[in-house]
Amino acid sequence: MAPKKVFGIVLAGGEGKRLMPLTADRAKPAVPFGGNFRLIDFALSNLVNSGLQKIVVLTQYKSHSLDRHVAETWRMEGLLGSYVASVPAQQRLGKRWFAGSADAILQSLNLLRDERPDIVVVVGADHVYRMDFSQMIEAHINSGRSATVAAIRQPIGLADQFGVIQVAEDDPTKIDAFLEKPKDAVGLADSPGEILASMGNYVFTADALVDAVLRDGQIETSAHDMGGDIVPDFVSRGDAGVYDLQRNDVPGSNERDRFYWRDVGTIDSFFDAHMDLIAPVPVFNLYNQDWPIFNQQTNLPPAKFVRDGNGNTGSTVDSIVSLGCLLSGAQVERSVIGPWCGIDSGAKVLDSIVFERASIGAGAIVNHAILDKDVVIAPGAQVGVDRETDEARGFTVTESGITVVGKGVRVEA
Repeated sequence: MAPKKVFGIVLAGGEGKRLMPLTADRAKPAVPFGGNFRLIDFALSNLVNSGLQKIVVLTQYKSHSLDRHVAETWRMEGLLGSYVASVPAQQRLGKRWFAGSADAILQSLNLLRDERPDIVVVVGADHVYRMDFSQMIEAHINSGRSATVAAIRQPIGLADQFGVIQVAEDDPTKIDAFLEKPKDAVGLADSPGEILASMGNYVFTADALVDAVLRDGQIETSAHDMGGDIVPDFVSRGDAGVYDLQRNDVPGSNERDRFYWRDVGTIDSFFDAHMDLIAPVPVFNLYNQDWPIFNQQTNLPPAKFVRDGNGNTGSTVDSIVSLGCLLSGAQVERSVIGPWCGIDSGAKVLDSIVFERASIGAGAIVNHAILDKDVVIAPGAQVGVDRETDEARGFTVTESGITVVGKGVRVEA
C-alpha cells in the first residue's frame, strides 16, 4: 500500500492579547523564547522531526517578523518538494480576515486542493512541548475515524482551564464529549484525579476536514473555531478519537520532560516556562540532540564573560546566555539572556528574561522582569525592585510581581 500523503497546517494568526506588551509589535508565535528561539519553532520542529515535508503557516496578526523568521529559518530542500511556507490571510472568500481557526483553513482550502493530501495535521503555533506526530498519525489511520485530537493528562482541579475530552466507557480512544472549561469534570477511569485536556493538535482525514470546514462556514452562529466547533461536529457524529500523549515516545526524552506541554498564553506562564528551562535538572530539556528544537542559525560570536575595568569578576549561575553576549563583571542568576546583550560592571540580573540586543548598564538591577528587544537600562537604574515605581513608568506588572518592559524602551536611573 502506498504511503499516505501528509500535509501540515500551523495556525499562527493568534493576537496574544494576554502577552502584551510582548505582542504589541509582533504575533504571539513570533515572541522570542529560551534565548535563541521563537515560540513557533517548537511546533515546526515537532512536525519536521516527525517526517512532515510540506507545511504551511497561516498568519494574520502583525505577521512581518513571523513571516521573516519562517523564511530565514525554515528553508527546506526544494528539490525534494519539501517546504515550510508562510501564508498570510488572502481574503479569498471576500473582503474579510480570518473569523477563527476553522475559517483560516476554510479560506486556505486552495492549499489542500493543490497538494491533495490524504492526511492533514493541524497544530497551534504557541505551545512549548515535544511530540512525535508520526505515532499519532499511525494511531489515527488505524482507528478508522476521521478526526483525532491529541490530549495530555492534567489534574482534575485544572479542568476549568482547558477543553476537556470525555471518552466512551467502552472505548478509551473514542471521544464521547468535548467540554469547554467544565466546572464538573469527571476523572478518567484509570486515574480519577486526572482529565484529558486538548493540546490543540489534530489529525484529520483530508476529505472529512474539507467537508467539515465547508459546512461550518455556512453556519452564521458558529465561532468558526477548530476546538469549539469543528471537533464537536466530529464528536456528534461519533467520528472523533483521542490520542493520549502517554502513548507518545519521543527519542531522547526522559521521565522528567517526556510529557511536558505548556500553553504560554500569559506573562506568568511565559515566565514560568523559562524557569523550567534553567532548573539544574530542567523540566524541559533544550539539549535533547535526538529530537532537536531548530532555530535561526545566525552568524554570531560566542558569549564572552570578562572582568570589568577594575579587575572585578562577575558570576553567572543557573542561567542560559545566548551567542553574541558580553558580560563584564556582572552578576546573572536564574535568568535567560538573549543574543547580542551587554551587561556591564556590577549590574545584577536576577530571575529575569532578557530579549535580543538589550543593554544593561553598570550597577543596574533587573529583578523578576522581562525585557523586550533593544531595551536599554541606564547605569544605576532599577527594574523589578519597586512595584510602584515600575507602574508609574507605565510598565506592565503582573499580580505575581513580574515587570515587563516593552520593546526599545530606555529606563533611566
